[in-house]
Amino acid sequence: ERILEKCTTIITDGKELPLDAKVRHQFQAAYEELGSLGERVIGLCDKFLPENKYPYDFPFDAERENFPMDGLRFIGIVSMIDPPRPAVPDAVSKCRSAGIKVIMVTGDHPITAKAIARAVGIISDENETKEEMALRLKTDVDKIDPRSVKAAVIHGQDLKDFTPEDLDSILRNHTEIVFARTSPQQKLIIVEGCQRQGAIVAVTGDGVNDSPALKKADIGIAMGIAGS
Repeated sequence: ERILEKCTTIITDGKELPLDAKVRHQFQAAYEELGSLGERVIGLCDKFLPENKYPYDFPFDAERENFPMDGLRFIGIVSMIDPPRPAVPDAVSKCRSAGIKVIMVTGDHPITAKAIARAVGIISDENETKEEMALRLKTDVDKIDPRSVKAAVIHGQDLKDFTPEDLDSILRNHTEIVFARTSPQQKLIIVEGCQRQGAIVAVTGDGVNDSPALKKADIGIAMGIAGS
């Protein structure tokens, strides 16, 4: 979705056309459909730069953004699936049987994250999020009491505005939780929130981004080459 925000035109049948609200809605619908299947969606775009200003040996630096980062041309989307290992659903079930609360924390989009969480049993088939309950009851999400549902999918953008008390309420009132689009700092905050509940926290991770949370956890499990 970040790529789409930076684009102003789209290439269609070899022609460059304005990227209007209708086209944006179509791609958003396709994005949500693919994400609901547990697929990761990547947006593709390009931009032609003048060779006299940006020669072949130009030192492009994404950190300093020393080249145009908006007014891009949208090309399309590609989806791919990185399926969980076959043993994951059984592992989640065994953790539950042992009284362990399994929380999913990921950088994936909430739609993709929820689909994967359902596939492996982190969110049970019989439990709804407040968004799903609102859709079933044909009412606004704001009218649903969050405490009336057992499952929750929290976007990193929303988590950014949470107070410690807000996070504590989510952790206390929901048995099945997915945190999506999270940053490394937010993973650390989630671990600290669980520890405030008096829980002994184990964190598994297979990337550098997981390091702060792994270090803060009571039990840090670095997956290495066996991750994902």
